[in-house]
Formats: sequence, structure tokens, C-alpha cells
Amino acid sequence: MPQQSRPSGGASASGGPVSTGDTPADVSAGTPPTIPRRSEGPRPRPKNGMDRYFGISARRSTVGREVRGGFTTFFTMAYIVVLNPIILTSIAGPGDVPGADVEGTVLPFGSIAAVTALLAGALTILMGVVGRYPFALATGLGINAIVAVFAATQLSWPEIMGLVVLEGLLITVLVLTGFRRAVFEAIPPQLKTAIAVGIGFFLTIIGLADAGIIRPGNPLISFGVGGQLAGWPTLVFVVGLLLMAVLVVRKVKGALLIGIVITTVLAIVVEAIAGIGPRFGDDGENPRGWWLQVPALPDDVVSTPDLSLLGNFSLFGGFERIGILAALLIVFSIMIADFFDTVGTVTAVGAEGDLLDEKRNLPKSQPVLLVDSLAAAAGGAGSVSSNTTYIESTAGVADGARTGLASVVTGLLFLVAVFFTPLVAVVPAEAAAPALVIVGALMVTQIRYLSWDDMSLVIPAFLTIALMPFTYSITNGIGAGVISFVLLRLVVGRRRDIHPLMWVIAVMFLVYFALEPLQQLF
Repeated sequence: MPQQSRPSGGASASGGPVSTGDTPADVSAGTPPTIPRRSEGPRPRPKNGMDRYFGISARRSTVGREVRGGFTTFFTMAYIVVLNPIILTSIAGPGDVPGADVEGTVLPFGSIAAVTALLAGALTILMGVVGRYPFALATGLGINAIVAVFAATQLSWPEIMGLVVLEGLLITVLVLTGFRRAVFEAIPPQLKTAIAVGIGFFLTIIGLADAGIIRPGNPLISFGVGGQLAGWPTLVFVVGLLLMAVLVVRKVKGALLIGIVITTVLAIVVEAIAGIGPRFGDDGENPRGWWLQVPALPDDVVSTPDLSLLGNFSLFGGFERIGILAALLIVFSIMIADFFDTVGTVTAVGAEGDLLDEKRNLPKSQPVLLVDSLAAAAGGAGSVSSNTTYIESTAGVADGARTGLASVVTGLLFLVAVFFTPLVAVVPAEAAAPALVIVGALMVTQIRYLSWDDMSLVIPAFLTIALMPFTYSITNGIGAGVISFVLLRLVVGRRRDIHPLMWVIAVMFLVYFALEPLQQLF
């Protein structure tokens, strides 16, 4: 790790569960192998009120580490300020107009960027203050693409955003009733560990794809350009990856943040000399160009934010346009993706920061889940799609963050970005992507905590791990793992290992995977 800030006890060095002695774990119940618990020693006394509130010393952290981790998380996920407007305005609607809904309305690009940054900032600060964990929130990738498709084919922008609000309110009810937390705790440790490992691979493939190392090809994925690494952006990524790897191995404090900053400076210099331009521009595709942001110093650093999209939603308009059942199916599909993406993200980030208990659950998770559910509704109310907890939070955790103070720092940076959107766009994906790959490597080390001698446990874990990167979806991986776990534990006569809620979750996922034929039927 880039710094020696792991707690001295309570959890393993890589977030694995611990036991109260040397007795092996109950492998038949799906509990991963454990290590002896170490003494935590005397509990540190808080230095001041802020320390006491966030529990900085209690989690063996410092204000400096929290600030550094908050900066790292921001730079790793700042791309969403630019990417979300691209996604919401790229899918062709009626008349092949990009970004047009069924009524021909196109959301203003600048307003999407400003509101995306505003909500990310406000909600991340709320998470830090209320949840007190280092989780950052922003518009959920994947969900925003689903929203864009529905706007282009079935609903107007206010109508689809209204369904997103309803989805967020529904999840909020599930949190307040305790159902969401119960579902989180019902998932067996074997699957929770597999989720963390799968997300490690998922982060890696995101980083490699953002850098152009892997691309859509024939038949599935191609390596670089024409089977070769080509282009200056690719070189920038490789240099950044090697630099961060060296810094992490040498245990340099702030390794990931330092790597992102240096790689960004290198990218700016390369672009100034070579004039590469974007990968996709007005002149067509440039395979050797930058993926999203072109790392050039902007002409204008400050911009006046356009917040006109706030409140532009229709709560029940979608039901009137496409019918109650069809609208409910859309709400359900978005809810499942939101619900279980957060389960995976919280598990992975908590594991990376040694924040989970011996059952792989996040202590005092109710406020975290509540803020996350309200964020979904807030994203719809802001017309920028559902907001959710970001897996990129693991980058900040890997760089030292352990408490909600890091989230406050990240949130403040997003609020600043509302006015400095051109400056945020300077950091290219190729400079942030190496951090995702390094964090992926750190998370994959938890694979040693999986049970390997029972195929009814191995197959669900494998499906969970494999489907996350291969389908580009945390939800798909969790769904495959849950369904196969319930089925295989049943057929081997281990029904008592299946928590009653796991049956409910399995049925929900069966409906989720069958949504396409159900939508055609109704």
C-alpha cells in the first residue's frame, strides 16, 4: 500500500476477515479462511472535536491522509463531469438527433455538467458528514446510459427522470424499513469476498478501456490499435502505470495522487507538442487520440454554471405515457442496478480500507445506505440521472482515506468544479486510469480469502468475479453469484446455509435478468 496506515488489529492487512483464534473457518458455510485476530492495543484519544466526530485517530488515520485521499478520489472520478453530459446527449432520438427525447428535446450540455458536479459535491459532503465513511457519490455510469435509451425511445426527459426519483424514493423506504441493510448482511462472506475481487478486475478493465489498451474489436476485444500499443495517450498511460506501481511498491505516501498529477503534467506537455486531439471529434474517429478530455490548458478557467435543469422532472408523467406496468418495470430495472451496485461498492471499498467486521459487513451502515438512496432520487430531481456511491472511492482509500472527512474534501472539490468545469477537464482519462489498475491489483489480493475446496462455493464466487468485468456490470456479477449460490447449496443439501432473504434476492435477480421478455410481453 502507498502508506502504512492499516489498523493494527481487527482485520487483515488486505481487508480479509479475522477470527478470535486459530480455528479454521467453517468452509461449508461459505466463510472464507481467516487469520488470528491481533490486539488493537490502546484506543487512541481524539485530538479535537473533528477527530472525535469522524473517528480519525480511532481508524488509525490523520487529517493529512484524509485530505490526500479526498483529492485522489476526486481526480480519479472527476471525469464524470464531462462523461455524463456526453452519455446523456449522445444517443440518437427522433430524427436521429443526438440526445433528443421522444418529444425532440435535448438537454443542454453545460447544464448537465454543472448540475452533475453540484450534486456530486453536495451528496458526497452529506455522505461524509452523515455516513462518516470515505465514500464519494456521483451520477451512476450504466444507469445514465439506460436512462438515455429510455428517453430516446419511450419517454421525455422529465418523465424518465421522474421514474428515477421514484426509484430513489423506493430504495429510501427499503432503507428505512431495514430491508436494504438486511439484504447486505444476508449475502454470505464467500460472495462478499468474491464481490471485492470481482470489482478489482472490474476496475482494471475500466482503466484499460479508458486508456485504449483494450477496445471493442472483432470478435470481442482488441489490443490497442490493430493489435499493437500505439499513440501518445497510450504511452502516457503506460508511464503513469509504471510510475504509480513504483511509488506504491516503495510505500510513498500519496502514491496515487502524485502519480495522477505527474501523469497529467506529462499529458499536457505531450498534447502541446504533438497536438493529438480527441479520439472522437468532428472529423471522425482518431484511434490514437485522447479518450475523453484533451489535456490542454483552457482559455477560460472559470465558467458561470447553468443550473436550469434542477427540478425539471415529472413524477408520474411516465405512467401516463407508457402505462403503469411498463413504467414499473423501468423503475424496477433501475432500482436493482442501483441497489446492488451499492452493495458491491460498499463491500469493496470497506474491504480495501479494513473497515468491514469479521462477517464482511460494514459497521453502522444504515446512514451510508440512506444517503445513497436519497442520492438516487436527487439525481433524478436534478435531471442528471441517478447518483450512487462510486467504486473509484477505493482509490482514495488506497491512498490513506478512512473516514468521512475524505468525502467532505472530495465533495468540496466537486463544488469548486461547478465553477471551474474547464479546469477539471484538463485531467485526461489516461492519467487517472493507471490508478484504477493499481487499485484493482490491490483488491484482487483478497482472492486468498476464498474457499476453494467446495465447488458449490467456488462456482458462485467464480461467476461473480468473471461477470463483473466481462459484462461491465457489478449488478450482473452479484446476480449470477446469488442465483448460483442458492441453487448449488440447495442441490448439495446445504439448505441451512441459505439465508431466507437470499431466496428473495435470487427471485429478484431472476426477474431482473428476464426484464427484456417481460417488457415485450406487457
